Amino acid sequence: MCGIVGLFLKDKSLEPQLGALLSEMLVTMTDRGPDSAGIAIYGADQNNLAKLTIQSPEPETDFAGLTDELRAAGIANASILPKSTHAVITVGADQIDATRAALAELRPDIRVMGTGNVMEIYKEVGLPKDVVERFKITDMSGTHGIGHTRMATESAVTTLGAHPFSTGSDQCLVHNGSLSNHNNLRRELSHQGIRMETKNDSEVAAAYLTGEMAKGKNLGEALTSALDDLDGFFTFVVGTKSGFGVVRDPIACKPAVMAETDAYVAFGSEYRALVNLPGIEDARVWEPEPATVYFWEH
Repeated sequence: MCGIVGLFLKDKSLEPQLGALLSEMLVTMTDRGPDSAGIAIYGADQNNLAKLTIQSPEPETDFAGLTDELRAAGIANASILPKSTHAVITVGADQIDATRAALAELRPDIRVMGTGNVMEIYKEVGLPKDVVERFKITDMSGTHGIGHTRMATESAVTTLGAHPFSTGSDQCLVHNGSLSNHNNLRRELSHQGIRMETKNDSEVAAAYLTGEMAKGKNLGEALTSALDDLDGFFTFVVGTKSGFGVVRDPIACKPAVMAETDAYVAFGSEYRALVNLPGIEDARVWEPEPATVYFWEH
């Protein structure tokens, strides 16, 4: 069943409230999927710096001393900010691959949730309210974000199996539905060198969009291509560094509602996810059409 939400801010004065607004939207969707939850927040651009959001089953052990060990491994000026089972490592923008390699050597049990200049991803097994509290999401600011609460149907209930899925820099996706051609697509995308960490069909959708955008397409164009190349039932909400997109399959059996004002664009699996947004009473509210791409960009 799953519940998905998204919020793209046009009004900069709302940016300090992004985490709080998105968290409330996601918690409202708890009964659509109580096994795991996650949120991606797009924050301020760090210019020549990049961020890797990492997760560990043993954070006290794995995060201890990691900054010094990364620096000793040649990752100059690496710094780490732990948040419960996750942490954000900040490095030079050209050191993401080297940091991944160093982590695989130094801490093989650590998993990278996402990378980029502005994106942070936090996800865990458990209810949305617990995930939100654990990672202090309500305190976070940013320009846009997406969230997901999961009812597993295609794979195991694990942290890695939770959404959002990220397979490219500052790119992530949440999904309600299931894909029927994900195994063939996985093989094709793996041959293209796109990294996937799980057997989840939704991660294949994220990887597909990464591959299309690597060809020079923007998010809107990549989502249009997905309508031809992805088989199954899906509602996707997708974030990039500057963009926010939504698409439903041609049958559109998964519920979805959108709202737009001069201050924001919002998405929810159900309208109740949107009811407490500021100015919602004056918003244009609609159900996204089947096989239609909706795309906004800063």
